[in-house]
Amino acid sequence: MATIEECRSALDKLSDNMAGANGDVQSAVALDRSLSCRVTDLDITFVGRLRDSRIVVLDTVEGPPPEKAEIRLAMTGDDLVAMVDGELHFAKAWGSGRVKLEAGLRDLIRLRKLL
Repeated sequence: MATIEECRSALDKLSDNMAGANGDVQSAVALDRSLSCRVTDLDITFVGRLRDSRIVVLDTVEGPPPEKAEIRLAMTGDDLVAMVDGELHFAKAWGSGRVKLEAGLRDLIRLRKLL
């Protein structure tokens, strides 16, 4: 099972990858939205913002997020690490229910470019 530190490192790596992206991926992540990433098996939530094509983690809280973020992710720590490392494809994990993504319709349309 992935640790809190491994999950935080995975989010940092994902942020770096998004910041270095080009084309459609860059336009998909060029949002300014509140963001939460719930790691279900560790019962923690990383709370932050997607801003300037980066994930800025502002806090780590126990349990579910205290407020509803505009973009919400939920998955196990192992799935988070595997996705960022390229071992698990996001679309496949999302389609099978291993990863949950909730956002407004406009954001989902933009974020689909990441798939």
